[in-house]
Amino acid sequence: MNSRFVVRTVALAVTGIMSTAAAWAQSPASPGSAAAGKVGVISIRQAIVTTAEGKLASAELQSQFASRQNEIESLNKQINDLQQRLQASANKLSQEEEARLRQQGQRLTQRLDRMNTEYQEDVNAAQADVIDRIGRKMVDVLDRYSRENGYVVVLDSSAQNTPILFASTQVDVTQDIVRLYDQAYPVKAGAATPAKPAAPKPAASQPPAAKP
Repeated sequence: MNSRFVVRTVALAVTGIMSTAAAWAQSPASPGSAAAGKVGVISIRQAIVTTAEGKLASAELQSQFASRQNEIESLNKQINDLQQRLQASANKLSQEEEARLRQQGQRLTQRLDRMNTEYQEDVNAAQADVIDRIGRKMVDVLDRYSRENGYVVVLDSSAQNTPILFASTQVDVTQDIVRLYDQAYPVKAGAATPAKPAAPKPAASQPPAAKP
Protein backbone atom coordinates (compact mmCIF):
# COMPACT_ATOMS: atom_id res chain seq x y z
CA MET A 1 0.00 0.00 0.00
CA ASN A 2 1.35 3.42 -0.82
CA SER A 3 1.00 6.49 1.36
CA ARG A 4 -2.18 7.62 -0.35
CA PHE A 5 -4.09 4.84 1.41
CA VAL A 6 -3.53 6.56 4.73
CA VAL A 7 -3.60 10.14 3.48
CA ARG A 8 -7.27 9.95 2.46
CA THR A 9 -8.52 10.51 6.02
CA VAL A 10 -5.62 12.44 7.47
CA ALA A 11 -7.31 15.80 6.94
CA LEU A 12 -10.16 15.06 9.36
CA ALA A 13 -7.99 13.56 12.08
CA VAL A 14 -5.29 16.22 11.86
CA THR A 15 -7.77 19.03 12.47
CA GLY A 16 -8.24 17.95 16.08
CA ILE A 17 -4.59 17.11 16.56
CA MET A 18 -3.35 20.49 15.39
CA SER A 19 -5.78 22.33 17.66
CA THR A 20 -3.74 20.83 20.51
CA ALA A 21 -0.48 21.92 18.91
CA ALA A 22 -1.74 25.49 18.67
CA ALA A 23 -1.73 25.76 22.46
CA TRP A 24 2.04 26.03 22.82
CA ALA A 25 2.22 28.76 20.19
CA GLN A 26 -0.18 30.86 22.24
CA SER A 27 1.65 30.44 25.56
CA PRO A 28 3.15 33.56 27.16
CA ALA A 29 6.52 34.44 25.72
CA SER A 30 9.38 36.22 27.41
CA PRO A 31 9.84 39.95 26.58
CA GLY A 32 11.39 40.44 23.16
CA SER A 33 11.19 36.76 22.22
CA ALA A 34 8.50 37.33 19.59
CA ALA A 35 10.70 39.75 17.70
CA ALA A 36 13.47 37.17 17.48
CA GLY A 37 11.19 34.16 17.03
CA LYS A 38 10.93 32.19 13.83
CA VAL A 39 7.94 31.04 11.77
CA GLY A 40 7.96 27.54 10.34
CA VAL A 41 5.79 25.39 8.07
CA ILE A 42 5.07 21.67 8.26
CA SER A 43 2.92 19.31 6.21
CA ILE A 44 1.44 17.10 8.91
CA ARG A 45 -0.11 14.78 6.32
CA GLN A 46 3.22 14.16 4.62
CA ALA A 47 5.05 13.87 7.93
CA ILE A 48 2.71 11.22 9.33
CA VAL A 49 2.85 8.93 6.31
CA THR A 50 6.62 9.43 5.86
CA THR A 51 7.61 8.23 9.33
CA ALA A 52 8.75 4.64 9.68
CA GLU A 53 5.75 3.98 11.91
CA GLY A 54 3.42 5.52 9.32
CA LYS A 55 4.82 3.37 6.53
CA LEU A 56 4.49 0.25 8.67
CA ALA A 57 0.90 1.13 9.60
CA SER A 58 0.07 1.66 5.93
CA ALA A 59 1.40 -1.80 5.03
CA GLU A 60 -0.50 -3.38 7.92
CA LEU A 61 -3.76 -1.75 6.84
CA GLN A 62 -3.30 -3.03 3.32
CA SER A 63 -2.79 -6.56 4.64
CA GLN A 64 -5.72 -6.23 7.03
CA PHE A 65 -8.20 -5.27 4.32
CA ALA A 66 -6.75 -7.22 1.40
CA SER A 67 -9.27 -10.07 1.51
CA ARG A 68 -12.23 -7.69 1.52
CA GLN A 69 -10.73 -5.67 -1.32
CA ASN A 70 -10.36 -8.86 -3.33
CA GLU A 71 -13.96 -9.84 -2.59
CA ILE A 72 -15.20 -6.47 -3.84
CA GLU A 73 -13.13 -6.74 -7.01
CA SER A 74 -14.44 -10.26 -7.63
CA LEU A 75 -18.05 -9.15 -7.26
CA ASN A 76 -17.43 -6.18 -9.52
CA LYS A 77 -16.09 -8.55 -12.16
CA GLN A 78 -19.21 -10.73 -11.89
CA ILE A 79 -21.36 -7.69 -12.56
CA ASN A 80 -19.27 -6.62 -15.55
CA ASP A 81 -19.36 -10.15 -17.00
CA LEU A 82 -23.14 -10.24 -16.61
CA GLN A 83 -23.51 -6.90 -18.37
CA GLN A 84 -21.33 -8.07 -21.23
CA ARG A 85 -23.40 -11.24 -21.54
CA LEU A 86 -26.60 -9.21 -21.79
CA GLN A 87 -25.09 -6.94 -24.42
CA ALA A 88 -23.74 -9.84 -26.48
CA SER A 89 -27.06 -11.68 -26.31
CA ALA A 90 -29.27 -8.72 -27.19
CA ASN A 91 -32.43 -9.86 -29.05
CA LYS A 92 -31.30 -13.48 -28.66
CA LEU A 93 -32.64 -14.23 -25.20
CA SER A 94 -36.22 -14.86 -24.23
CA GLN A 95 -37.91 -12.11 -22.24
CA GLU A 96 -37.94 -14.35 -19.18
CA GLU A 97 -34.23 -15.09 -19.39
CA GLU A 98 -33.32 -11.46 -20.00
CA ALA A 99 -35.46 -10.36 -17.06
CA ARG A 100 -33.86 -12.99 -14.85
CA LEU A 101 -30.35 -11.84 -15.75
CA ARG A 102 -31.22 -8.19 -15.18
CA GLN A 103 -32.68 -8.97 -11.76
CA GLN A 104 -29.55 -10.93 -10.91
CA GLY A 105 -27.44 -7.94 -11.94
CA GLN A 106 -29.50 -5.62 -9.75
CA ARG A 107 -29.09 -7.89 -6.74
CA LEU A 108 -25.34 -8.11 -7.27
CA THR A 109 -25.08 -4.34 -7.67
CA GLN A 110 -27.00 -3.75 -4.43
CA ARG A 111 -24.72 -6.20 -2.66
CA LEU A 112 -21.66 -4.43 -4.08
CA ASP A 113 -22.97 -1.09 -2.84
CA ARG A 114 -23.38 -2.46 0.69
CA MET A 115 -19.95 -4.04 0.67
CA ASN A 116 -18.34 -0.82 -0.59
CA THR A 117 -20.04 1.24 2.12
CA GLU A 118 -19.07 -1.14 4.92
CA TYR A 119 -15.54 -1.46 3.61
CA GLN A 120 -15.00 2.29 3.37
CA GLU A 121 -16.42 2.89 6.86
CA ASP A 122 -14.08 0.30 8.36
CA VAL A 123 -11.07 1.61 6.42
CA ASN A 124 -11.79 5.17 7.54
CA ALA A 125 -12.09 4.08 11.18
CA ALA A 126 -8.83 2.11 11.05
CA GLN A 127 -7.01 4.99 9.35
CA ALA A 128 -8.33 7.50 11.88
CA ASP A 129 -6.93 5.37 14.71
CA VAL A 130 -3.51 5.30 13.06
CA ILE A 131 -3.50 9.03 12.38
CA ASP A 132 -4.61 9.84 15.92
CA ARG A 133 -1.91 7.60 17.43
CA ILE A 134 0.93 8.97 15.32
CA GLY A 135 -0.35 12.52 15.16
CA ARG A 136 -0.56 13.04 18.91
CA LYS A 137 3.00 11.85 19.41
CA MET A 138 4.14 14.02 16.50
CA VAL A 139 2.62 17.08 18.14
CA ASP A 140 4.84 16.43 21.18
CA VAL A 141 7.91 16.14 18.93
CA LEU A 142 6.95 19.34 17.11
CA ASP A 143 6.39 21.12 20.41
CA ARG A 144 9.87 20.28 21.72
CA TYR A 145 11.52 21.05 18.38
CA SER A 146 9.82 24.45 18.13
CA ARG A 147 10.74 25.51 21.64
CA GLU A 148 14.35 24.38 21.29
CA ASN A 149 14.81 26.13 17.94
CA GLY A 150 13.09 29.43 18.65
CA TYR A 151 9.90 28.99 16.63
CA VAL A 152 6.95 31.06 17.80
CA VAL A 153 4.55 29.73 15.13
CA VAL A 154 4.52 26.60 12.98
CA LEU A 155 1.75 26.42 10.37
CA ASP A 156 0.34 23.23 8.86
CA SER A 157 0.54 23.60 5.07
CA SER A 158 -1.60 20.49 4.57
CA ALA A 159 -4.59 21.91 6.48
CA GLN A 160 -7.32 23.24 4.20
CA ASN A 161 -8.08 26.17 6.51
CA THR A 162 -4.48 27.41 6.72
CA PRO A 163 -4.13 30.40 4.34
CA ILE A 164 -0.55 29.79 3.18
CA LEU A 165 0.01 31.29 -0.26
CA PHE A 166 3.79 30.90 -0.26
CA ALA A 167 6.37 29.30 1.99
CA SER A 168 10.09 29.00 1.38
CA THR A 169 11.57 25.53 1.63
CA GLN A 170 14.00 27.03 4.15
CA VAL A 171 11.21 27.34 6.73
CA ASP A 172 9.72 23.89 6.05
CA VAL A 173 10.44 21.67 9.06
CA THR A 174 8.62 18.56 7.83
CA GLN A 175 11.69 16.39 7.27
CA ASP A 176 13.26 17.52 10.55
CA ILE A 177 10.14 16.42 12.43
CA VAL A 178 10.04 13.08 10.60
CA ARG A 179 13.68 12.45 11.51
CA LEU A 180 13.15 13.36 15.15
CA TYR A 181 9.96 11.30 15.33
CA ASP A 182 11.74 8.21 13.98
CA GLN A 183 14.46 8.72 16.57
CA ALA A 184 11.96 9.13 19.41
CA TYR A 185 9.66 6.30 18.29
CA PRO A 186 11.74 3.76 16.35
CA VAL A 187 9.98 0.82 14.73
CA LYS A 188 10.97 -2.37 16.49
CA ALA A 189 12.77 -5.10 14.55
CA GLY A 190 10.32 -7.64 13.20
CA ALA A 191 7.39 -5.27 13.57
CA ALA A 192 6.68 -5.50 9.86
CA THR A 193 4.82 -8.80 10.27
CA PRO A 194 1.54 -8.38 8.36
CA ALA A 195 -1.56 -7.95 10.49
CA LYS A 196 -4.18 -10.69 10.45
CA PRO A 197 -6.67 -9.96 7.65
CA ALA A 198 -10.02 -8.63 8.83
CA ALA A 199 -12.90 -11.03 8.32
CA PRO A 200 -15.70 -9.88 6.01
CA LYS A 201 -18.92 -8.75 7.63
CA PRO A 202 -21.76 -11.29 7.67
CA ALA A 203 -23.83 -9.18 5.27
CA ALA A 204 -21.55 -9.66 2.43
CA SER A 205 -17.67 -6.40 2.78
CA GLN A 206 -6.53 1.55 -1.69
CA PRO A 207 -10.20 2.64 -2.28
CA PRO A 208 -13.50 0.82 -3.04
CA ALA A 209 -13.87 -0.81 -6.40
CA ALA A 210 -15.53 1.37 -8.99
CA LYS A 211 -19.17 0.74 -9.69
CA PRO A 212 -20.02 -0.55 -13.14
